[in-house]
Amino acid sequence: MKKKYELTSDEVIVAGKTLYRIKALISFGSVAAGEVGGYVESEKNLSHVGNAWIYGDARVYGDAQVFGNARAYGDAQVYDNAYVYGDGWVYGDARVSGNAHVYGDAKVFGNAQVFGNAWVYDNAWIFGNARVYDNAWIFGNVHVHGDAWVSDNSYVYGNAQVSGNAYVYNNAWITGNAHVYGDAWVFGDAQVSGDAWISGNAYVYDNAQVYDNAWISGNAQVYGDAEVSGNAQVYNNTRISGGSFLRRLRTAIMYSK
Repeated sequence: MKKKYELTSDEVIVAGKTLYRIKALISFGSVAAGEVGGYVESEKNLSHVGNAWIYGDARVYGDAQVFGNARAYGDAQVYDNAYVYGDGWVYGDARVSGNAHVYGDAKVFGNAQVFGNAWVYDNAWIFGNARVYDNAWIFGNVHVHGDAWVSDNSYVYGNAQVSGNAYVYNNAWITGNAHVYGDAWVFGDAQVSGDAWISGNAYVYDNAQVYDNAWISGNAQVYGDAEVSGNAQVYNNTRISGGSFLRRLRTAIMYSK
């Protein structure tokens, strides 16, 4: 196998590890022979096969690997056992670590962090100050941004968006064109799908389902196997639970002062 880069004598210390700036030996992809790149701890961090490259001051170390046509640039860091591959990009001040995988055409940027056993792929974007971790799966055309967190075996896919200070965790599923934003929380096996919007300080949890064009906002809570769908709107301090006669709301507008 012909090597596409070499390690130079330009060193930095990161987390007690010595990293070396790389220099291209041949031209490939958008990289010209002689071009210097970012830093690696060893050649195991960046494949000699494909067009993968580490640009700028990006750093890849530990047992992390960047391969395929993937890119890391800016001040990004990829470390521990993380993999970035396919056409995945990690840039800005983003961090990908733990056993995380970023691949397909996925992008992690800004100050975002992907870690634990998280998987981010397809055309998903994780940016801003977002955190995706534990066993979360993010895929499709999803955007997770702002200060949003997604974790604990949760799935976010399709064209869904999670933003603001929203928190999605504990086996929650966000799919379709659903939006979860503001300070909303979705957790405990809850599902939000279709064109539903969850916002404000709303909570959706304990197997609740919100779908179609339903809106949950304010300080509303939907929980305990409740279903809210159609064009229903639930807001202010309203509580909808599976044990109530309002278990299945389709067109109502519910609010409580």
